Amino acid sequence: MALINKSSFDFLNQLTENNNRDWFAENKPWYQDEHQNATDFAEAMLQGLKEHDEITTLSGKKSLMRVYRDVRFSKDKSPYNPRWAGGFNRQKPHLRGGYYFHLKPGETVVGGGFYGPAAEDLRLIRNQIAQDDQPLRAVLNDPSFKKVFGELQGDQVKTAPKGFDKEHPAIDLLRYKSLYVFRKFSDKEVLSTNFMKEALGTFIALRPFFDVMTEMLTTDLNGLSLVEK
Repeated sequence: MALINKSSFDFLNQLTENNNRDWFAENKPWYQDEHQNATDFAEAMLQGLKEHDEITTLSGKKSLMRVYRDVRFSKDKSPYNPRWAGGFNRQKPHLRGGYYFHLKPGETVVGGGFYGPAAEDLRLIRNQIAQDDQPLRAVLNDPSFKKVFGELQGDQVKTAPKGFDKEHPAIDLLRYKSLYVFRKFSDKEVLSTNFMKEALGTFIALRPFFDVMTEMLTTDLNGLSLVEK
């Protein structure tokens, strides 16, 4: 079973304190060692997840996000992202939602959902919620789901999205522009021998959420499939 090494978090802590190109170049071999550790973990997660879902991500290495930051339009000119982060894509169009992990000292989360969905997808989601919000609420309010993930997260509009009444009974859900959930892990949990099992279990616990959202995105308001068979 793949483990996250303590040295991997040691590297991220040092990179946070020395986020500059000179330090990174001097410590490139260390980075490569720890990046391989993150890659091995991601590959093990991918293989485990494939036993439970249809995943199109080709490899653990392909799942990882780059350590190099695009600073062209950012006030923060730090050149590196001191974290190991990645995601796994489900088989579209009949399966929706994405898995995500973010490993960083003091800030590790595992979860997923629908981050910045396309305008057409967001319209479908909102129309479905406006017609019947109970399937989604049933998942979000389920005690076992809330125990793992807590509350729904994501950017929201301030009042009501265009075309919807701000007094709509489901306005609290209709405001969301992204919909996702995460489980937080302590550094001790991340560095334990049980972390991969717990992280994979967290991904599997997303399925009720994904199932409801997939239904919204693959059927019209009359319940007819929008996906070609």
